Amino acid sequence: MTKKILSKENLSRIFLIIVGSFIIALGINLFIIPHNLLAAGVSGLAIVFQYLLGLPSGWFLLLLNIPIFLIGLKKIDKDFAFVSIIGMASLSFFLILTESLSTTIRVNDTLASAIYGGLFNGIGSGLIFRNRASTGGTDIVAIILKKRFEISVSSVFFMLNAVIVLLNATFDSYVLAIYTLISIFIATTVMNKIMVGFDKKKLLLIVTKKEEEVSKALMKKIKRGVTFIDGAGAYTRKKRKIIYCVVSTRQLAQVKKILDDVDKKSFMSIIDTAEILGEGFKRPVF
Repeated sequence: MTKKILSKENLSRIFLIIVGSFIIALGINLFIIPHNLLAAGVSGLAIVFQYLLGLPSGWFLLLLNIPIFLIGLKKIDKDFAFVSIIGMASLSFFLILTESLSTTIRVNDTLASAIYGGLFNGIGSGLIFRNRASTGGTDIVAIILKKRFEISVSSVFFMLNAVIVLLNATFDSYVLAIYTLISIFIATTVMNKIMVGFDKKKLLLIVTKKEEEVSKALMKKIKRGVTFIDGAGAYTRKKRKIIYCVVSTRQLAQVKKILDDVDKKSFMSIIDTAEILGEGFKRPVF
């Protein structure tokens, strides 16, 4: 177990989780708190306590997360729990460490702060999620729902936190709550981009009379695997091999060029796909 934790890959993963936590803490203390905005989830509740009691939100975040982790330990695997505890502890620590920044550095425009806060939180959360960890709170709930129902983590994250922000709005200005929702929307969008990647994949279904030539050209020129699917025309009843292939967006122009050169009468259907598992593609986030 110790060797696994101290492996180069795992140490790199832990480092990125800590970096992500630091970025989130900067986003909260530099942009969210100075304008009395509300952050998402348990972090938002911790900030409410900071507004009410005057203590750094990091302490409240730690106290609120402990029971959530105790409940969640039965639902998530040990590896995820271990790195998530690191994420939770490091975020709490950095929130306390950078708390003074909320009074020493200030962006005067509230909308700009909401946008910057969303960017920082999205980048930090994306780094943490991409390394198969979380900072606790609603993140744990989102991961459980992702594993059980295949619901997008970012969608669950946004829905749960939108409800929390609306509830918290009763304690503060509804105008500020709108700015907070803008910030959360930006954060979830950026987080999803970092998790999935900016270069989405394209699933191709190609019907051509020259399936052998096309498939060989695809494998040779773009270095992607090709699968044949048995098909038949509904009208002609002629049997034909349908080419199934997944490529990056950048490779799509090459595929079009191949089809134009080999068979101008070919038919290709292009489908957006966000999560591809298997050889030749990145391992899944969860």
